[in-house]
Amino acid sequence: MTFFRLSSLCVLAVVAGIFSLAPAMADSPLAGKVKKIDGSEVDLAKYKGKVVMVVNVASQCGATPQYAGLQKLHDTYKDKGLVVLGFPANEFGAQEPGSDAEISKFCTSKYNVTFDMFSKIVVKGDGQSPLYKALTSQANPAGDVKWNFEKFLIGRDGNVVARFATPVKPDDPALVAAVEAELKK
Repeated sequence: MTFFRLSSLCVLAVVAGIFSLAPAMADSPLAGKVKKIDGSEVDLAKYKGKVVMVVNVASQCGATPQYAGLQKLHDTYKDKGLVVLGFPANEFGAQEPGSDAEISKFCTSKYNVTFDMFSKIVVKGDGQSPLYKALTSQANPAGDVKWNFEKFLIGRDGNVVARFATPVKPDDPALVAAVEAELKK
């Protein structure tokens, strides 16, 4: 009788969502919800089936001009299935101190950014977002983000397929080749 009660409780717990016997979705970079820079909430699952470039961005960094290259990459490949997602972060040299409204104004006025921008998040250390936990654990090499404008390429299957350090610009031949290879899949 005790086994039956325990089994019944387990079934109820699974149904109630207290715990699940299914594989954890939290390990997928495209799981969960995030806040866009305008304050609206987006389920990252909406990007599944696309090729996704996730970039931690900053407005006061030596690499900030990469916004122009990211926009060009977006414009060139968006109709083929690429989405660029910008995530402002302030962990490196406090180079993104602005509010979401200030960041949005900067990106649109200085770089004409039209790709999806999100609310400021933590990409490293205490309070690291689940998105960046998944990205940095799945990437090859795995490990913490080192600086602003680090790029993670997610394939149509939802897995991290490439990681590019800050010095690799959006028009770098290796980055472009990786994007084009994923778009062909």
